[in-house]
Amino acid sequence: MSDDRIAVLEGKLAELERRLTVREDELDIRKLQHLYGYLIDKCMYNETVDLFTDDGEVRFFGGIWKGKEGVRRLYVERFQGRFTYGNNGPIDGFLLDHPQLQDIIHIQDDGVTALARARSMMQAGRHKDYEGDAPHLKARQWWEGGIYENTYKKVDGKWRIHILNYMPVWHADFESGWANTPHEYVPFPKVTWPQDPTGPDELIEGHWLWPTHKLNAFHFPHPITGEEMVAQRWQGDIEREKARG
Repeated sequence: MSDDRIAVLEGKLAELERRLTVREDELDIRKLQHLYGYLIDKCMYNETVDLFTDDGEVRFFGGIWKGKEGVRRLYVERFQGRFTYGNNGPIDGFLLDHPQLQDIIHIQDDGVTALARARSMMQAGRHKDYEGDAPHLKARQWWEGGIYENTYKKVDGKWRIHILNYMPVWHADFESGWANTPHEYVPFPKVTWPQDPTGPDELIEGHWLWPTHKLNAFHFPHPITGEEMVAQRWQGDIEREKARG
């Protein structure tokens, strides 16, 4: 066999190995993100925090929680304290399902960074027989839909969540539906940590919720044209937003 043919075969083998590694990485990230959904379904917040890099962060509801301490402050001190009375696991009468859907994953050229877009459509509620005394512990049932634009890092050979960028897009009470959702159905954070003991380290400007409806930016260009995918903003919506001040 000639040296040229050997070189060609070696090149093909290297390309196949590269493509196989990319596909395995995509599968590992998909498993990681889906496991995240299963864990927060069951309010296993300690295990959720362990999915993040040490310098990870969460961008959520107009706030940024930075580093492992910030991530733990959000999931354990805020969510666990608010939803399950500090219990690391599900409690009777409280529902919080987070299906992980439509994930599009791109492994970056360095092989240790990945970007992904996905969505969740949550069903949540507290049963009338399991109410607590605080207003947020009263019986209710609601829907939530949101978009992820996440960053992942491979650390010591294992993929971890580096930036969980989850943008809730719409909410609705089950009884009245999304046609009747009030503006800022869930109040955005206004105060940062440490003034708010479980608050974010930083606030995000320009956060929005349904019935405001904008495009959550794609991390990748159009696969056919190669152009950035930018949605046009209707002038009527711009004028209405200005009028609200």
